[in-house]
Amino acid sequence: MEPKTNGQFFILGLRYTFPLLVSAAPFGLIFGALTASNDIHIYTALAMSIFVYAGASQFVAVGLMAINTPIAIICITTFVVNLRHLLYAAAIKEAVSHLSLAWRSLLAFGLTDETYAAVVGYFGSKPKHPKLHWFYLGSWLSMYINWIFWTFIGISLGKQLPNIESWGLEFAIVVTFIGIVFPLLQSKPYWLAAITASVMSVLFGHWPYQLGLLFASFSGIAVGYGSLILAQKHSTQHITQGEKDV
Repeated sequence: MEPKTNGQFFILGLRYTFPLLVSAAPFGLIFGALTASNDIHIYTALAMSIFVYAGASQFVAVGLMAINTPIAIICITTFVVNLRHLLYAAAIKEAVSHLSLAWRSLLAFGLTDETYAAVVGYFGSKPKHPKLHWFYLGSWLSMYINWIFWTFIGISLGKQLPNIESWGLEFAIVVTFIGIVFPLLQSKPYWLAAITASVMSVLFGHWPYQLGLLFASFSGIAVGYGSLILAQKHSTQHITQGEKDV
């Protein structure tokens, strides 16, 4: 039965995201353990999960901090890694454009791979449902609390069980991202972005300070966005030509 009220959509968002909560648990656990093993203060680690709330970027930042990377490189790298969120935001822009600035700011903070995957998985690739933001809120709040909780557990276990990050739990991270990415590869721009980023990460993964990841991310985004612009331009020209023929 289709939910109707705001509360029902909120609960539905939470329920729909539950499998991702389970798969993200090892992700948060490893992050917390990594911060502990790299002597990053517990408050700093928790602050990253509370205020940054971007798993991939947090992992990159911790790795760079561990080798004393200049702060400018850390900021630029994490910024580029998070640029993919621009594509996510563009996909749901029409569904939230009518909301207040406060609502849109709240949703923007909670935009992650998992929540976007849940929203698109339920509403489709071009969501415009009037209750989408309540579903979205349920999804991101549950994921947010889950991420902070497992960060704390990882920090605690990291101090009591040294080398927990070497237990092989990172396999869950790979599986999670495969599960998130593949259902979203529904158009040429997304495929081109994924293929480009994958190839570039292999070719330039040896670069210092994980700059290869930075370059791969930027390349994938640039190719995907460029392909999207060309496709839209071609579509516009085709429509214009059709109107002239008529």
